[in-house]
Amino acid sequence: MPGSVPPSPAPVDDTAPSPVAVSGPAHLLRVTMLMAGSCLPILGAVLIAPVLPKMQDHFASVPGAKALVPLALTVPALALALLAPFAGVLVDRLGRRRLLIVSTLLYAVFGTAPLWLESLGAIIASRALVGVTEAAIMTCCTTLIGDYYSGRQRVKYLALQTMCASASATVFFVLGGAAGSAGWRVPFWVYAVSLVLAPLMVSALRGPTGRPAAEVSPAGVRRGFPWRQLGGICALTFFGAMVFYTVPVEMSYLLDDLGVENSGVIGLATAIASAATVGGAITFARRRRSPEAMLPAVLAVCAAGFGVMSLAGNAPLLVAGAVINCVGTGMLLPALLTSAMSRLAFEDRGRGTGLWTAAFFGGEFVCPLVLLAGESAVGSLAGAVGVLGVVSLLVAAGLMGVRRRVGTPGARPVPDEVI
Repeated sequence: MPGSVPPSPAPVDDTAPSPVAVSGPAHLLRVTMLMAGSCLPILGAVLIAPVLPKMQDHFASVPGAKALVPLALTVPALALALLAPFAGVLVDRLGRRRLLIVSTLLYAVFGTAPLWLESLGAIIASRALVGVTEAAIMTCCTTLIGDYYSGRQRVKYLALQTMCASASATVFFVLGGAAGSAGWRVPFWVYAVSLVLAPLMVSALRGPTGRPAAEVSPAGVRRGFPWRQLGGICALTFFGAMVFYTVPVEMSYLLDDLGVENSGVIGLATAIASAATVGGAITFARRRRSPEAMLPAVLAVCAAGFGVMSLAGNAPLLVAGAVINCVGTGMLLPALLTSAMSRLAFEDRGRGTGLWTAAFFGGEFVCPLVLLAGESAVGSLAGAVGVLGVVSLLVAAGLMGVRRRVGTPGARPVPDEVI
């Protein structure tokens, strides 16, 4: 009936071929720019971590500096989580490419601002503005992946996005430490790299300029936003982000509790875990099952890793548990994102991606707070990690029960006609 709002729409097609070429130089440049753009929020999250002690010393005379300096690292993620839904609305209204290019240019302006700012308050404000641009950049890049590709190609590049983000975190941490040896302001020069990326994005990210034919709504039908379907996957993503960030955030503390204080050993252990995340993403990209079908097993793998970590009495066993967990989280993130994308039509994809991004970075922000509360409750950080493992296993069992009850509607293999 014209003007009616249909109930929660079924998953949007993932069977049609991708609307752009999936080979050739233009394709390679397009993918490179989308992956590079997706790494910019990671750059903002980790680059200055190694120079925080030097910043602390520089602003030692500022009242409250001990609490304020760490905000320079964390406030972009908070701003990203809060503003990503609004960025998603702008993506749908203003267009993906235009917003991405403008945000990438502003990223350089706000990111390099601490090179000249003298006030700690002004630096924190500039970092919050970096988070605003990150919200737009991450939402635009993920939305464009959903626009440009479908079927197995979409799965492949969403998994590649996870791989690039995980690998770049290690690279940026090392880069920040090396640049920081010349002074705490020096790493902020790295943000200027987006001035190089923006003009390349202009030439690389062309088309599609409108909705694919398969996603056009029938004339006279007003299609409602899939709040119910997307709400469930966003809630699961919020929890999944806590699972995803536990090892990166808490690994050094867990090793310290076992008597490992050498920063080189801690760095090596973190790098090994990061490599396992990349391996998990590669495994996900090669699987033929739908994301919904994989999620219970993936969460069970994450839970198993947490279980080993919580019981580990020595560093090698702790690292082994972290590797198991990170193989799972490497599959978890693209599975959640691909599942969300399958529920979004073209006109909803920006807003939906923004909501998903907000859920993910919101979970990242609360992860250390939740584990700190768990540590207070059970008496140790390892115990808190074990509790999170039990909860992960319960969520996995709940997902399996739901799939059995509804007849596993999403358990179809992902089409591979565009491999």
